[in-house]
Amino acid sequence: MTHESFGARLRSAMDTRGPLCVGIDPHASLLASWGLPDTIDGLERFTYTVVEALAETVAVFKPQAAFFERFGSRGVAVLERAVADLRAAGGLVVMDAKRGDIGSTMAAYAEAFLRKDSPLFSDALTVSPYLGYGSLKPAVDLARESGAGLFVLALTSNPEGAEVQRAVRSDDPARRTVGATMLAHLAAENAGESPMGSFGAVVGATLGDLSDFDLDINGPLLAPGIGAQGATPADLPEVFGAAVRNVVPNVSRGVLKEGPDGAALRAAAERYANEIREAVGA
Repeated sequence: MTHESFGARLRSAMDTRGPLCVGIDPHASLLASWGLPDTIDGLERFTYTVVEALAETVAVFKPQAAFFERFGSRGVAVLERAVADLRAAGGLVVMDAKRGDIGSTMAAYAEAFLRKDSPLFSDALTVSPYLGYGSLKPAVDLARESGAGLFVLALTSNPEGAEVQRAVRSDDPARRTVGATMLAHLAAENAGESPMGSFGAVVGATLGDLSDFDLDINGPLLAPGIGAQGATPADLPEVFGAAVRNVVPNVSRGVLKEGPDGAALRAAAERYANEIREAVGA
């Protein structure tokens, strides 16, 4: 059975609803700012308020799995329902779990989030390639089979990331950095795909000029850092250059701080989507 690819669904969703990904990050301080307790009840009220307010208008959602997992099985149950409700309303879900391992363990992680009949099946999954890009093969294979996608950590927005991602490979005759190597692998995965491939990179919007890197991987670029981390929609063309049309800008606190009022959440998301659309020429 064939499925419409994640890349095709993503392009359509961003063109229709606007190029915005809203992170769903129910950390304790955000719950408190909403007047909610740091309990399973607070988690439920926060999550379902976001889903109800935004599921039918925002293109992409990125729930951070850790903030649900910390509540154990009941927290994961909230995440399962949120994923199902978001997808039923036409939103795409990128599960931010940053999984990475080898062999059968990587395959099990992939099955949790990328197998069609999994309770946590998501449109895409963030993964860590730092056991070697080849360690991701079980996730790549299952994503292709399920019509899902991956976002591979490449050039992340946290300052510590540079010590790994910008390290030069002594085993590479071209002396590429680790981050550049990941981008090259993804470009190979996406070769020939239209309107774009399903295998994307995580590239921080706060990193400034990235012209030393080939970001044209014919796939999506998940870009955290807009809003609370200091980047703005207007920064996107400078950071991403010719690849800016494939950027999936993520905003979390910039939208979520407007809760718990649903209308305020919708207004903030619409404002960011419009600013991003104008900045990238969508």
